[in-house]
Amino acid sequence: MSYPPGILAVVIDLKTLREDPAAAKESQRARGEDPALVDQILEADRRHRAALGSFETKRAAQREFGKEVAKAKGEAKAALVARARSLAEEVKSLQSAADAAASHANLLSLRLPNLVEPGAPSGGEEDFVVLRTEGTPRDFAAEGFLPQPHDAIGQGIAAFDTERGAKVSGSRFYYLTGVGARLELALLNLAMRRAVAAGFTPMITPTLVKPSIMSGTGFLGAHADEVYYLPADDLYLTGTSEVALAGYHSGEILDLAEGPQRLAGWSACYRREAGSYGKDTRGIFRVHQFHKVEMFVFARQEDAHREHERLLAFEEEMLRLVELPYRVIDVAAGDLGSSAARKFDCEAWIPTQARYREMTSTSNCTTFQARRLAVRERDPGGDGTATRPVATLNGTLATTRWIVAILENHQRRDGSVTVPEALRAEIGLDILPSMAAGA
Repeated sequence: MSYPPGILAVVIDLKTLREDPAAAKESQRARGEDPALVDQILEADRRHRAALGSFETKRAAQREFGKEVAKAKGEAKAALVARARSLAEEVKSLQSAADAAASHANLLSLRLPNLVEPGAPSGGEEDFVVLRTEGTPRDFAAEGFLPQPHDAIGQGIAAFDTERGAKVSGSRFYYLTGVGARLELALLNLAMRRAVAAGFTPMITPTLVKPSIMSGTGFLGAHADEVYYLPADDLYLTGTSEVALAGYHSGEILDLAEGPQRLAGWSACYRREAGSYGKDTRGIFRVHQFHKVEMFVFARQEDAHREHERLLAFEEEMLRLVELPYRVIDVAAGDLGSSAARKFDCEAWIPTQARYREMTSTSNCTTFQARRLAVRERDPGGDGTATRPVATLNGTLATTRWIVAILENHQRRDGSVTVPEALRAEIGLDILPSMAAGA
């Protein structure tokens, strides 16, 4: 987004920051970030306001002086014209100083992540809090056989081909084949049907976006190395349809008088998985390309907390429909990402790893993304002309990774897989047969 010269971009709530810097500093500490950034932003803001004030005062004087010049005649006018030229140079210099101060303040502001919602756990990736655990993992020992990992199961039912994926595209790429492709389509179609029934508008989104949109959503911060960039086109490949959905109304004023605007985006997603060397190298758990149905909401600020709980409930409903044991965790502040104020993950049980792994995330981004993307609404408490930022929220409803959990949790002794009842009509099978069993 572009802003007039000398104007500070509204990328953070400066009024709140000025009134309560302690809260912002505490948020930084909870994230494991430097609280001194808050003081740096406030000082840059002070300098910007002082520079802008000097510019506006001098410009007002210039305008008044211009009236005198217009009235003057003869030699007196010539002297005043010379003074007017000098005054114009001063105004130009002050405007440049105001522009530079605004630019510096903007750059500092862009470094400040969203303020963490009160109640979110402090700390890093391992400091999450388990809110609840649903469902009981199968006791394979009692059933008399050892569970197989999803990649062995997938190979046995001809569901995916990672070897040829690597041959064609490199490591962490794959083909979904036969029942694997049918399983993903069934899963994503189920997710979209549930979303539409709940009032979401289905969207097929672009997967290439401009830098302003990628930056506006907060994905070019600490985790920018996860994003694929096409320099010849100056476009980014999205790692989630959240990015394109957030940018859908950039620069617009929304009417949310009748309630939140809820969207459900279906898209391919691309992630470099930088820094994951050696992690989850088998199968399709951690890959560079996958499909996902993502919920996205534009809401009034007052409705954001309630919408967040609603998105989490939808995610849990989907996990129950495909009959997966799972737990819900409250993600710690240091693992939120720059745009989220609060995030809940749903993690499904993976039998061969004997642990829960992330399947969904839902984040309340409050006004963080909307401020950067200039998505506003008419202030319901104002005179009809004032605007304010909306809140944005997102949540995963289904993704390719779910296939991992479905195969492992629903595997059978002979290598075949029981299809969860909610997916059977779409797939047209009750059992995904094992090739080894001769089915």
